[in-house]
Amino acid sequence: MPRVWEVPVHDSTRVRDARVAAENAAALAGLDEPRKAAAALVATELATNLLKYAGGGRILIEVVDPPTPSDGACLVQIAAIDHGPGMSDVAAALRDGFSTTRSLGAGLGTCRRIADGFGLHSAPGRGTVAVARVGARPKDPAPVAAVRAGGVNVPFAGAEYSGDAWAWACSGDRLTLMLADGLGHGPAAARASTTAVEALHRAAHLPPAEALVHLDTALRGTRGAAVAVAQVDTRGGLLRFAGVGNVGARLREGDRWRSLVSRPGIVGVHRHATLREDRVPWAADRLLILHSDGLPSRWTPPSDEDLLAADPAVVAAVTVRDTSSSAWPVRDDTAVVVLAPTPLEGP
Repeated sequence: MPRVWEVPVHDSTRVRDARVAAENAAALAGLDEPRKAAAALVATELATNLLKYAGGGRILIEVVDPPTPSDGACLVQIAAIDHGPGMSDVAAALRDGFSTTRSLGAGLGTCRRIADGFGLHSAPGRGTVAVARVGARPKDPAPVAAVRAGGVNVPFAGAEYSGDAWAWACSGDRLTLMLADGLGHGPAAARASTTAVEALHRAAHLPPAEALVHLDTALRGTRGAAVAVAQVDTRGGLLRFAGVGNVGARLREGDRWRSLVSRPGIVGVHRHATLREDRVPWAADRLLILHSDGLPSRWTPPSDEDLLAADPAVVAAVTVRDTSSSAWPVRDDTAVVVLAPTPLEGP
């Protein structure tokens, strides 16, 4: 089930809590002692930075799939989110020795160096997001995929398990992303969404509408879930989408956003004879955001141009940051997952 450690960091005692959470996540992911220590160090540095530069924030730690489909093992993802003053020069902040306080200033540089993936986004007046992933060191570099995905998961009321879960799978030229929101929250909701994840891997060869029929059968006997499935045909440049329930979907096409609409219902409870499937072109300027109903009903997608090339998990964390505040209490588990083209390497 989707185990998530959420650590509010508002005083120095919570830095230790973040480190322990990272160690527990690393054990769950099966990392060896050196990589377990690396995850603990990253969590410690990011939590310390929240106190030093932002006046506090929160750490989200979970075990996730790699950002591109591969045979690689799971990774420990550590996300630091704050509503602090932000940074005016992100590149400088990543250099060792940079500091706006009297510290060594090596925290973010250290995190980027020892992590298997690291992304940072900051906006003056809005806050900062940092996402690091730590896994077993691969023997060979993973092949570059045309599409990548990432997300963040926030359990309701600090619960151990989230009723939301996401996953993606590859079958030939088809890359399929799914977000499932188990009905309600807590362990029963988590079991439903976990069942959906397991079923997706057996249905990756099917188009979204047919995959949902397969998931509907798999979720019988659970409390059911809202599910959205997006599939990119990398050879044909086509995005297919189908959904049932209140999982939202926003697609960026160039400089505008459009909503992709799901059909009302609950997968595993209300069987549908036919399902609508949207088909739209997929290109280098596309960005797809799937989210559960933990987000406010009306929210504005991030407009920062640099996010088009950012790590998808960073985009997801920025979305959570910009749609959350003390004035908008979270009503349910909240998951945001992003699908994006892999940026082309420079010359």
